[in-house]
Amino acid sequence: MTDRETILLLIRHGESVVTVKGIMGGERSCEGLSDLGRRQAAALRDRFAAGHEPPVDVLVSSTLPRALETAEIVNEHLGLPIETHKDLEEHRPGSVDGMRFSDLGQQWEAFDFLGRRHDRVAEGSESASEFFFRVSRAFEQVLADHRGRTIAVACHGGVIDVAFRTFLDLAPRGHFDLHTLNTSITELRVDDNGPRRGRWRLIRYNDHAHLAGLPSETPRT
Repeated sequence: MTDRETILLLIRHGESVVTVKGIMGGERSCEGLSDLGRRQAAALRDRFAAGHEPPVDVLVSSTLPRALETAEIVNEHLGLPIETHKDLEEHRPGSVDGMRFSDLGQQWEAFDFLGRRHDRVAEGSESASEFFFRVSRAFEQVLADHRGRTIAVACHGGVIDVAFRTFLDLAPRGHFDLHTLNTSITELRVDDNGPRRGRWRLIRYNDHAHLAGLPSETPRT
């Protein structure tokens, strides 16, 4: 058995094309990173290259293009096999995949995500409870496969929200909102052995120091 701790580095993807376009970015509509998103990912790559982060043993990515492209750019330095995991995708929007947020309008604003966690906002979409279960189970699998190692995961804001609530034993919904920035790092650690075995610690959240000097977002038309 290892006496190491497991380190989890959660990386939100860079700015995406769907964000710039203002559309719901699911599996059908995701086109990867915007120009700024690629610059953000390159800045994160350079941060790892400068030796400011724990050495990464395992690189895992959501299968959505915006996350996978982020992982690929960071991996220009890491040089690791990229393990893709479909269940680390963002919330699945179903029939509104690719729809403009402005067209969702009242349908979206009127939906009670906190009070109706088992309902779906659109045909074929996930409920909040289904999303939470899928993502938390995916993290359980990743951690079981790579115990005692440093794992970098390129994923999504909603996925990081689920990880935060799962590992810190917080309510699945409500009480607070997370606004995780593009390519920021959130670090959690857990002792694998010893008196604090299984207890997670939040080391940092939303660390985006590498984005200094870059625009905060692409101007919207």
